[in-house]
Amino acid sequence: MSRMSDTWILAAQCPSRLGTVDVVTRFLKEQQCYITELNSFDDRLGGRFFIRAEFRPEQDEFHEERFHTDFSARASEFDMQFELTAPGKRTGTVIMVSKADHCLNDLLYRYRTGQLPLDIKAVISNHPDLEPLAAWHDLPYHYLPITPETKLQQEAQVREIIADTDAELVVLARYMQVLSPSMCELLAGRAINIHHSLLPGFKGAKPYHQAYEKGVKLVGATAHYINNDLDEGPIIAQGVEPVDHTHYPEDLVAKGRDIECLTLARAISYHLERRVFFYSGRTVVFGN
Repeated sequence: MSRMSDTWILAAQCPSRLGTVDVVTRFLKEQQCYITELNSFDDRLGGRFFIRAEFRPEQDEFHEERFHTDFSARASEFDMQFELTAPGKRTGTVIMVSKADHCLNDLLYRYRTGQLPLDIKAVISNHPDLEPLAAWHDLPYHYLPITPETKLQQEAQVREIIADTDAELVVLARYMQVLSPSMCELLAGRAINIHHSLLPGFKGAKPYHQAYEKGVKLVGATAHYINNDLDEGPIIAQGVEPVDHTHYPEDLVAKGRDIECLTLARAISYHLERRVFFYSGRTVVFGN
């Protein structure tokens, strides 16, 4: 999925104004940087402009601090917020799981093979079941059981692990617990969740069995940033597959698991490659 091993990434957003593309592309040319990929979008309803450039310096030496300082002066004229990401950056990540292993197993494979540039610091779970999987990958596993009475205490332990590891990203890979409002606020913009997407919206236990009883024709998954509205955070990626009457409940579950794995991995890749912009409660995503 990731292709950013030898290119820098400049991602920026600002109010819609004449010259917003030029300020980025002209500066990169002046710095002798060759643009390998360029995406932009102007939100005419929100009056907001978004741009992402992958580039490769043509000169032998590239001074990151000088680039950042010089571009800040140009960007300030447009009230432009930007982020510069170095080639090969591996993002410190904590993964949270419960009992289901399909998403964790898929992410660990992509991590092990280098498909996702993650630096996994720890796996946290409210169950002990997946510790052998983490141990096989030589990753710390924190079993933190939770009850309604110990929820705040357990979340304090989670916060401590995230802080101690300097994790920039938290992935809820089928973590079947509702996070508190304060936890959602702490992790805003840096925690990605995955859940099934069924229409109609089947809630409660065994959603795929409910879907089978109604003769559902589509199954899917949604990956989103978390917020205080359960499973309703800003969407990063979605996946969907058609099904029919030949799909029994176990078939729907299996297909749903596959879609969840692919959709979560895609969303994480978009996040790591700085393809996701968050503004006014929604996302702009430059998919590839």
